[in-house]
Amino acid sequence: MRVPILATVTVFGAVIVIIDFYFDFLSPFSYLANQRLASLSQEYSLSIRYHAIDLARAKIAIGNVGPSNRDLKVKMEYLKVDLQRWAKLYGIPFVFPANYNSRKMNIGVYHPSDVSETAAYVNIVFNAIWGKGMAPDSESLVALVSEKLAWDRIAFEKFLSSEVAEKKYDEQTEAAIERKVFGVPTIFLGEEMWWGNDRLFMLENALAQRL
Repeated sequence: MRVPILATVTVFGAVIVIIDFYFDFLSPFSYLANQRLASLSQEYSLSIRYHAIDLARAKIAIGNVGPSNRDLKVKMEYLKVDLQRWAKLYGIPFVFPANYNSRKMNIGVYHPSDVSETAAYVNIVFNAIWGKGMAPDSESLVALVSEKLAWDRIAFEKFLSSEVAEKKYDEQTEAAIERKVFGVPTIFLGEEMWWGNDRLFMLENALAQRL
C-alpha cells in the first residue's frame, strides 16, 4: 500500500505534521471534532490548517439537495441525544444555538494573521456557539471575539463585510469542493480524507502508525 506524503512544517528544528480541517460553524459535529483535534494536535505535535467553508455549497456541488438534518424531525430527535452523548464523552458543554447563520463567523476565520491566532479564534467561536448557545450572527459574538483576541472591533467588522474576505471565503469553498470535500467535519492527513467526528479514531490510528 502506498503511504501518502504528509505535509510538514519545521519549527525550531522540529518537523511538525500538518492536517487540514474543513468545517462550518453551523455544524455541531465540527464543534466536537475541533475539541478532539485540539487534543490530538498536542499528543502528536500537529499543526492544524483551518478551512471554514460554505457547507450548503459543498453539498449542492455533489447533488446533495435534500433537506438538512434540522428538517427531519425523527432524525433530529435522535441526533439531539447523540450529540449530548458525544459532548459528555469529551467532557464539554453542548447547547443548541439561537440560529445557524454561520457565514459571518466562517469568513472571520480568514482574518487572523497566524496559525495560533486562527486556532484561538476557532476555539472561541465554536465554544460560544455550541458550548453556550450564542447566535453565530450576533453582535455580541463579534464583541466577544474582539475582546478575547484584543482585536480592533471596527477593523474586524469591516473585514467581515469586505470584498477581500468574501473572495477568500469563496475561494476556500471552491478549493474544498475541488478536493472532493462533501460534508463537515472533514480532515485530511496527507492525501487521506476522513469525514465525520466519529472517524477521528481512524485518524488517530493513522497518526500512531506513521508518527
